[in-house]
Amino acid sequence: MAKTSLTRPELQIMEALWTRGASSIREIHEALPDKGRPAFTTVQTVVYRLEKKGALRRIKRISNATIVEAAISRDHAHTTIVDELLSLFGGRPKLLMARLVESGKLTLDDIKEAEGALRKLKKGRQR
Repeated sequence: MAKTSLTRPELQIMEALWTRGASSIREIHEALPDKGRPAFTTVQTVVYRLEKKGALRRIKRISNATIVEAAISRDHAHTTIVDELLSLFGGRPKLLMARLVESGKLTLDDIKEAEGALRKLKKGRQR
């Protein structure tokens, strides 16, 4: 599956689909938070853009309503975002981690949790 880079508004729409499942554009629009909710036509435009990117697909049409579903997983989208962020740091995780520590956004508890995940990953690969 090709990596699909998504903008913040695109991610917001995808989040609605990942949470609700297949939905009409109207349902997606209504699922967005009231505060700062874009116009229906904006949501429609973003949905069509996501379809062109292959992030979602039309599954049926009921009267005037187009029903769409996510074609990529939340995990796929998040992995792509992390890969893009890492590339901004020259592909070096140490630089990214150092910046997160300096900014106070990475705590000792976060590091311990990451160590546990690494141990679990390593254990799974040894089998």
